[in-house]
Order: sequence, then structure tokens, then C-alpha cells
Amino acid sequence: MTETPRPKRILALDGGGLRGVATLAFLERLEKKLKATHGQELALHDHFDLVGGTSTGAIIATSIALGLSLEETKQHYFRLAPNVFRRQWRRVPFLRALFSAEALHREFQQIMGDLTLDTPRLKTGLAVIAKRFDTGSVWFLTNNPKARYWEDSDGHIGNRRYSLANVVRASTAAPHFFDPQLIQIAEGQEPGLFVDGGVSPYNNPSLALLQIATIPAYGYAWKPGIGELDITSIGTGTFRHRAGKLSFLARLAAPFAVQALRGMMADNDMLTLTMMQALGRSETPWVTNSEVGDLNNVCIAGAPLFTFRRYDLLLERWWLKEKLGRDVPDALLPKLRDMSSLDTMQLIYELAQEAAVKQIPI
Repeated sequence: MTETPRPKRILALDGGGLRGVATLAFLERLEKKLKATHGQELALHDHFDLVGGTSTGAIIATSIALGLSLEETKQHYFRLAPNVFRRQWRRVPFLRALFSAEALHREFQQIMGDLTLDTPRLKTGLAVIAKRFDTGSVWFLTNNPKARYWEDSDGHIGNRRYSLANVVRASTAAPHFFDPQLIQIAEGQEPGLFVDGGVSPYNNPSLALLQIATIPAYGYAWKPGIGELDITSIGTGTFRHRAGKLSFLARLAAPFAVQALRGMMADNDMLTLTMMQALGRSETPWVTNSEVGDLNNVCIAGAPLFTFRRYDLLLERWWLKEKLGRDVPDALLPKLRDMSSLDTMQLIYELAQEAAVKQIPI
């Protein structure tokens, strides 16, 4: 019996530190929807042809591709957090990274062991976004054997031989929070210096995954178009970064630089959301700014290049009140937005569960 043609399906997962538990809540709801639609349990790695992520999204994407259940991944998160996001008195802010990269790497090795990017245990396409800081280039690392740098060549180590734990650690090496990750690129040369993919334009990796899927050099060369390409993007809680003109932090150069970087990352996220809605047909329109609205029925590509849906929650007081009926005090918002806050992980998870019910009808 001939299978009915279907679009290639892509799952793109944002960075956001411990707020990644919000992604898990949306994915749990999505699994329930798949079960209701198909009348049976359906693993995410069976549904999606390519899963990818940045930073905390890379952890979850890799777990999905390896066939771990969402419950297992959630347990890893709630176990990983206290072990890794524990501040030590000898780590002076702005002089050393706040948290231990070694502790983070040990957690990844418990999940991934000595697996490499070519492991047959990966059950679907995987993409991890990281920034190579010593060359200023963004790397899209995939398990696609057709990728240009898959095999060893001219003294360079093929991507297939990269440690999966190292690749994910590279994507999660957020400056200020964790030290960079070294990866040996070529025999006899200095290793590459990698930092979190979130400090590239791809903290929301949906645009990166669109490139990976459609640009022939990356090895997929999937055809764009409605009915050809379907992209699901999941956030970890979005908010607008603000700094008071007369705030104490605004008078200190180093903290202000960190805040400016975070603001730029938020701008990149909004740019990605704008372009994905403008290039595709969005089934879940989001307002990008007060001037252009949600871009519903707007397409700048002549014809939509893909079907797009975005699941997320806004960590803004008005949105939480209006959409979820939650009256969150202003004093609690900074903790909810903090990517390293242990105290608010459970609340973020619960808020995302409530948002998922509204955004993913079953």
C-alpha cells in the first residue's frame, strides 16, 4: 500500500537555561495531541524528521533524537539543575563563570556517554547550534551523512567523530554562566573554542533549521512550500529586556554589557519570529510589535515556504493575567525570567502547562 505523501516535519527548540522545562510542558501536550490524532502512542522522534535546538533546546532535541521519553528528560532536568546551577563562593561574578562546566559535562555524559554524532542510536535527524568563538562563525552540527564536513578530510576531523556530549556542551556554554567548550577540529592544531549558540542570531533556531533543511549544501535539500515543509517552534518564555536609565547596573560597565547582550538576544528572537511568520503560513500568529501586528495573512515570499506554528509563553505580567488568569507580582517576574533560577522551575513548568492547553487544542 502506497503511503500518503506528507510534509517533512521540523521541530525547533529555543535556548533559555532552566526555563527549558517550559519546552517540556509544551512537548508533553504535543504528544497527547499526536496520540489523539493517530489513536495510538507516537514518539516525537517518529513524528519529526529533523529536531534541533540551541543551548537548553539542544539538550532536549538530543534527548528526543536518542529516544528518551519526555518523563526521563524532565527527571534529568530537575536532577541536573541542583547539581549544576549551584553557585560557589570562590566564583567571583564577571571574573569567572558562575557555574561549573565540568559538572554540566558530567550530566551530559550520564545521558550520552561516549556516543558520537554518527551513532545509530539517533532515531531521527538532529541539529545542534553552537558559536565557534575563535573564528566568529556559527556552526550547524547535524547527524546527516550528506553534510559537507561529515567525513575526515585534509587533516580535519569529520563531524561524525565529534563527541555528542561535547557538541551539546558547546551549545550550552553560555558566557558568564559556563566556560567555553573546546573541540578538536584538526589534527595537530589548537582546538576550536565554542560558546552557547544563543549568542548567535539563532537562540530561536527555527530559521537555522529552515536553512539546514532547504539549502543543498547542508545535505537535506528538502523542497519548500505548503504541503512540503512543516515547522514547529517552541520557546522557553519570552519577554522584553529593559533597563532603567538610572539603575545601579546601568552605571557599571560589565553588568551593563551583559544586559545589553541579553537585549540583543531578545531582538534576534523577535527578528526570527518575524521572518518565520512572514515567510511561512502561521497557524499560531504572534504579535511581533505594535506597528506590524501578528503578520497574519502576510507573506513576503510570494507563496508561503512552509507551515509554521509557534508555542510559547510571554513572561510579561499583562500576558500572564490576560491569557492564563495568573496575577504574578512584579517582584516575581525577574526570577521567572532568570535562566538559572532553581526556585521558579516548577512554576515555569506549570505556567507552560496552562499555556499549552490553550495553544494546543486536542
